[in-house]
Amino acid sequence: MKMLVIFEKTPRLRHIGHLDLMRAMQRALRRSGLPIAFSQGFNPHVLLNFAAPLSVGMPGKREIMEVPLDKGVCEGDFKKMISRALPPDLPCIAVRSVDDRHPAPMASLTAACYTAEFEHLPENFADTVSAFLEQKEIPAIRKTKSGMKPCDIRPMIHELAVEGNTLSMTLSLCEKATCKPDLLLSSLFEFAGMERPNALITRQQLLGGDAPNFMPLEML
Repeated sequence: MKMLVIFEKTPRLRHIGHLDLMRAMQRALRRSGLPIAFSQGFNPHVLLNFAAPLSVGMPGKREIMEVPLDKGVCEGDFKKMISRALPPDLPCIAVRSVDDRHPAPMASLTAACYTAEFEHLPENFADTVSAFLEQKEIPAIRKTKSGMKPCDIRPMIHELAVEGNTLSMTLSLCEKATCKPDLLLSSLFEFAGMERPNALITRQQLLGGDAPNFMPLEML
């Protein structure tokens, strides 16, 4: 049995790196008293799988980790016990019990929704976004495991909209095609002929399935 844990990483913890987040979760699970599964060997540790690491500086509203269990526990008890052990800025939003054969969250992940909140955007910025999306190709330089490589990010942009001073984005997030919000924003403001302003970027939701019929990852 495994439990999918949907949690929030609040803006106050946005500068905490992924390894520190993993340690915090491992310690919380140890304190919780839940029947969690440990690795074998001389230095047993809590077995955790995260859907996707968050970039340093980015909060996440509905992040997902998978927790293997040694024995069954009901969803209500699990949520209650882990919530007691987690700090206020790392709350558990929901849990879902799945079978051991259920695919790992990372294997089902295909995209993510983000928001970028700016202090101010030009009044006609929606027109700029529309013109940006009308391009057949959007060339960019993307960082990969083998170094910096040119790519076309247009197929990786599934949604881009502006409302007030907030940009909403749905971008590919998988091994074969990933467009990070920073890369998109750099390309967008370069297209607009503007210096890129500072923004708080938040990952709102992790998605699975194929475009345009994405589903929340925790529901797959």
